[in-house]
Amino acid sequence: MAVGLTGLPDMYRVPGIRLGTARAGIKKPDRRDLVIMEIAAGAHSVAVFTRNAFCAAPVTVARDHLSLSSPRYLLINTGNANAGTGKSGVLDAQHCCDAMAGLAGCAASEVLPFSTGVIGESLPVQRIVAGLPAAYAVLSATGWEDAAHGIMTTDTVAKGSSRQVQIDGTRVTVTGIAKGSGMIRPDMATMLAFIATDAACDVSVLQQCLSDAVEKSFNRITVDGDTSTNDACVLVATGQAVSSERDGHAQTPITSTASVAYQVLCDAVTAVCTELAQAVIRDGEGATKLITVDVQGGANDAECTQVAYAVAHSPLVKTAFFACDPNWGRIVMAIGRAGVENLDVSRIAVYLGDVCIVQDGGRAPTYREELGQQVMKQAEITVRIMLGRGACQTQVWTCDFSYDYVRINAEYRS
Repeated sequence: MAVGLTGLPDMYRVPGIRLGTARAGIKKPDRRDLVIMEIAAGAHSVAVFTRNAFCAAPVTVARDHLSLSSPRYLLINTGNANAGTGKSGVLDAQHCCDAMAGLAGCAASEVLPFSTGVIGESLPVQRIVAGLPAAYAVLSATGWEDAAHGIMTTDTVAKGSSRQVQIDGTRVTVTGIAKGSGMIRPDMATMLAFIATDAACDVSVLQQCLSDAVEKSFNRITVDGDTSTNDACVLVATGQAVSSERDGHAQTPITSTASVAYQVLCDAVTAVCTELAQAVIRDGEGATKLITVDVQGGANDAECTQVAYAVAHSPLVKTAFFACDPNWGRIVMAIGRAGVENLDVSRIAVYLGDVCIVQDGGRAPTYREELGQQVMKQAEITVRIMLGRGACQTQVWTCDFSYDYVRINAEYRS
């Protein structure tokens, strides 16, 4: 069971967004595996995509289409990544966009495709095309929950987050869903995430908002250190928020990243992204623990991140957490190999929760094994590393490695 996840929260509707889900039989019969998100005309959409050089065909097509048009539809399939499929994969993705456009009466460039699943297999285009009418027929403003289930692969639970905030007297909604459980070390976002708001926002401001939010959330998680070929995160702003039913005044568009309104919106988007990102880690393949690696006292953000990921990526550290073994030697090993120049280990302190395990570069005089083990038995653990080099700080979220991680990935294609 995913660590601390019990189900979806209340998912607020976003005016201007409708979602529909269908069972297209892409990989398994009788499961939701095809999702359509309809975006109202006049909305702005921005995205960030994987930096994996072997990016999937839908990533290539989505990038191209986003550069040409403001999207009216997002088309998402699970069960097949359409990655490692060459030119034919691009044609298959385009074919699906053409079919969606024909169904909805829009241009093919107004459809962005997204895929997730097994790499290296041809996309079952006919199944997707055949499933489109069923998903289109059930488009609904309340379709978020079904969509959250429809984008899952090895996920054990659906992942969603929703917030409402006040911006200049107008209630603004931010709602998002994500999928991801393995092949997680994003270099922009999680495997797939779709977030919408009814805020009114210039497209350049919206892109900055997404970039800021992703850097603090999806770019701070890792399950196994592997960046997916299909990673994508989309943020849509419909501009349909109104101040109240009584006067119906529209929200004043946000045009500056220096404004208070931008900060409120960005904080809300970041909160949604962070909750989704942490949900991915809580549901990491085979995970039994959520681990926060908090690095403080760095000379700059980059070295804090180096150290945090060195610890978070270490299979030795992660298996020790699964075993509830406070083997702190593995943590200092990872810190030492992080590549920080001129690192003075005599100034480093390390804490498991509130228990100091390393002080002045060695075992803390007050540390006892049973204290460390008490912390290691908890489902949610913080490793705090004090570098003693400056005032910078960062956090990374990861999970443990269990027997089930190996089993899930060994059996992934079966």
